[in-house]
Amino acid sequence: MATLIKTAFVKVISPSQGGKIAACTFVQNRNIAGKALRESLPPPEPKPAPFDYVNKDYTWLRSLFDRTTHRFDQNSKVVVVEGPVAAGKTQFAAALAEDLGMKHFPEANMDIHYIRPNGCDLRMFDNQIPEDTRTFDHVNFNLTPNHRLAGNFQIMMYIARYNQYIDALAHLLNTGQGVVLERSPYSDFVFLEAMQLQKYISKGVKSVYYELRGNTLEELMRPHLVIYLDLPVNKVVENIKARKCEHEVNGKALTPEFLTEVERQYKNKYLRDISTHAELLVYDWTGGGEVEVVVEDIERLDFDKYTEREDPKIKDWRLPREVEWADKRMLYTNQKYHLMNLFALPRYDVPELITSADDAYARFKVIDGHPAFEYMEGYTKDDSGIITKTKMPKYTEYI
Repeated sequence: MATLIKTAFVKVISPSQGGKIAACTFVQNRNIAGKALRESLPPPEPKPAPFDYVNKDYTWLRSLFDRTTHRFDQNSKVVVVEGPVAAGKTQFAAALAEDLGMKHFPEANMDIHYIRPNGCDLRMFDNQIPEDTRTFDHVNFNLTPNHRLAGNFQIMMYIARYNQYIDALAHLLNTGQGVVLERSPYSDFVFLEAMQLQKYISKGVKSVYYELRGNTLEELMRPHLVIYLDLPVNKVVENIKARKCEHEVNGKALTPEFLTEVERQYKNKYLRDISTHAELLVYDWTGGGEVEVVVEDIERLDFDKYTEREDPKIKDWRLPREVEWADKRMLYTNQKYHLMNLFALPRYDVPELITSADDAYARFKVIDGHPAFEYMEGYTKDDSGIITKTKMPKYTEYI
């Protein structure tokens, strides 16, 4: 059974007996409630139906009559599950989300970069394009961590986590349903640090990474709760062997030294930093654990106590006016492209992050010359007319 680890930065608070709300400030009230507790309580007050943010924009005009906070309840929270490789995060996070009535977001991966909207996976072109322009995902990294593309891989992983976190915030603000994520952009640096110390990547890549991180991370809202599943390195190695993924077992990346550094970065840096802004629960997960026990601990956390303007804890979720909630909601719903454009920082001093013009052109010819990309998304050869059909120009048209 999992054991709750008591440390200087882990707090389990008694249930709230009614939080105080600062004047003119909306604060999400009540504590997170698990399924059993919710079923024992009186039926909640009716609230607006979830807004279809996937197909509709949340505009300023709509914000005048569709208020964001009217959908919130005690479980409108962001929960992030952290832990080392092979800790069992996916199974735990899915079960936790089900118990709390939240949406589960599996860990972000490179599919967001490589699988196009038409379903075409760019990995299919790897044997036709120059090596430095090929795809490089976690399988490639585990097998060849010293590859030239390893640095670009980690930066793209941060972008993938950032992208997913925006989607999670948009979901919560438009539906009121809480979210459970596996890892987040806030913790991604632990792998970057371990990779650099193991000399998988250069200091130049690290410099670019932190410049991008500094330019993007403050635009997000930190989680309410972080749960860390703690395993000793020897148990992590044992679990990696037990799940028999060839690229993990026979790869060169997940060495005891690398895993030890990931653990050190988690505990000495990330957990201490994030606990300033979010509640934190750390469990000894060596022998696994029961979701029901964790839910009981979560129900004891008092999110209502953080109401002072100067208190950094849960500060991102204490917005003074409804219009500020609307601004956040519009940003994450309609203006995701603006946030993703923050990654467009010109850095030309790190060779392994730069693709030559010749290699890039060779890649472009192969991929954009494929029939799957002949037309823009949503259009086919059956469409007709200048207005209804937009044909993608062939690579020869750029010459």
